[in-house]
Amino acid sequence: MIRSLLITALLAAPFAATAAEKTPPAAVPALDQRTDDVLLSPVLRAHVEVADELVRIGDVIDNAGVAAKIAIYRAPDLGTTGALPTASVLAALRAHQVIGVDTRDIREVTVARLARSVPAKEIEQQVIETLQRRHGFGEAEDLALTWDREIESQTLPASYTGPLQLVSERFDRRSGRFDISFEIAGSDSAPVRLRLTGAAVETVSATVLTRSIERNEVIKASDVAIERRPKAEAKSDAIARDVAIGMQARRTLRSGQLVRATDLAKPDLVTRDQGVTLIYQAAGIYLTSRGKALETGTEGDVVNVLNLHSKRTVAATVIGRGQVMVTVAVPRILASANPATAPGVPAAAPAPAAARTE
Repeated sequence: MIRSLLITALLAAPFAATAAEKTPPAAVPALDQRTDDVLLSPVLRAHVEVADELVRIGDVIDNAGVAAKIAIYRAPDLGTTGALPTASVLAALRAHQVIGVDTRDIREVTVARLARSVPAKEIEQQVIETLQRRHGFGEAEDLALTWDREIESQTLPASYTGPLQLVSERFDRRSGRFDISFEIAGSDSAPVRLRLTGAAVETVSATVLTRSIERNEVIKASDVAIERRPKAEAKSDAIARDVAIGMQARRTLRSGQLVRATDLAKPDLVTRDQGVTLIYQAAGIYLTSRGKALETGTEGDVVNVLNLHSKRTVAATVIGRGQVMVTVAVPRILASANPATAPGVPAAAPAPAAARTE
């Protein structure tokens, strides 16, 4: 009868003290235990840890005897801690004829509900590893996941000690959609199942614009940044950030756009009708003159330039901003292997014969 009342009414609060008055003295259980003929009295515990939903007499005191398994309180929520005033605990114990408890001057009893926490990050990592292992994805940082429902950390009873065990998995590579389920086994309960759905996209580092760029505008360092973008979007013509800096836009580009090699060109260092410095260079000779470019060109381009001094048009190579160079060819002098036979060079007289002595 006492156990029945305990389950139905006293899981949230202790029995009323009147329950003890209705119990005949002969029914009072002997809670003291004897060890080597030494009487052991019940002793209150300052801190209690429980794994299930109920707090029992044997949890809050030592030497509880036959009353140890009697439930007197409902345990706190999983992973939380509650406090019980000592007076309240003693009243609950007296309701079950547990008296003479040594409180050791403890003012309150803290009760902690043991639990296992499975962080959201751990669950996400398990999904990533499953996709990597089964579908050949690269590093975790290259995989961007979106969830149909935000992942939440799981708090389970302490008896659920098993690992996250994969039980089912589906993945559509075209759409990136996945549907993955895990189970966590418990020692005395049915497994807990976690189902996770969403989409996975493999990404790469890509160069993107931080602002809109007009046609023919030169890219500065502040105009580009590195972001993770879908691998399918960043195709083979994507360009590195360092390469993009200093290049010129072939067309108008919008902010946030991924920068491709086909979007950029070398900057125009010389434009049509621009005044330029015309440089003549030959072996041992370096001359400069003023000229006017008749064509637009970038570094290395050969453009026609009007020499403003001689009024002649010459072909020159663009070497810098507003600078072009004309390389003057110097004819080579073909030297004869035997200078003595060269035309117009008189033959050398034969060397005198050495004098002979008789």
